[in-house]
Amino acid sequence: MSQNVKNVMAEARKEGRKKLLEHESMALLEAYGIPLAPYFFIKDETEVELAAKKVGFPAVLKVVSPDIVHKSDVGGVIIGISDIAGMKEAVGKIKENVKKNQPDAKIVGFLAQKMLPKGGVEVIVGGIRDPVFDATVMFGLGGIFVEIFRDVSFRIAPITENEALEMINEIKSRKLLEGYRGDTPKDKKAIAEIIVKAGKLLYENKEIKEMDINPVIAYDKGAYAVDARFILSV
Repeated sequence: MSQNVKNVMAEARKEGRKKLLEHESMALLEAYGIPLAPYFFIKDETEVELAAKKVGFPAVLKVVSPDIVHKSDVGGVIIGISDIAGMKEAVGKIKENVKKNQPDAKIVGFLAQKMLPKGGVEVIVGGIRDPVFDATVMFGLGGIFVEIFRDVSFRIAPITENEALEMINEIKSRKLLEGYRGDTPKDKKAIAEIIVKAGKLLYENKEIKEMDINPVIAYDKGAYAVDARFILSV
């Protein structure tokens, strides 16, 4: 476990939080070498220019709050931001939306993130600390495949790259990763590497109760985590 990971979780515990904030979750993924859409945490509109240099455009802006569970439901996400003026405007708009839809929510800042190109397939890498098997990793395709069909596979961590590839090939909807109806095949090796690293993250950090890296966007070359959620046990 890196010192940065320890510090992130210690800060959450100090504040009495079980759920890590968005930028804290990204820091955990980064510490374990999981490829990310470039991101930058800002406290307010005065730091927008710093975010623009780090992230670039087009960009996405997300509210960071310990009180908001579903950011989109309260208007806490704005996509397709094309310049600095637009990002400043997005900060103000999100503040308005949150004040209107969840006025008691505390806003600690905003996560600016590079908007990844179209053409990828969304997958999910999750994990739980099972009372019997301990660190257990889950893989599935995004959207309805997970929510409705429960088309997922599981392994006990830590896992090898071969085991991760087996997880990918076990799900029924894997054809969407293999070039379904003329689409380009997606990079299963890159997805498998993320699954392995996520399993290591969960296995090595006993304080993590739940992990949800969703979505991971897989392309014909490479795969990148866009969002993540971590719940601590203590």
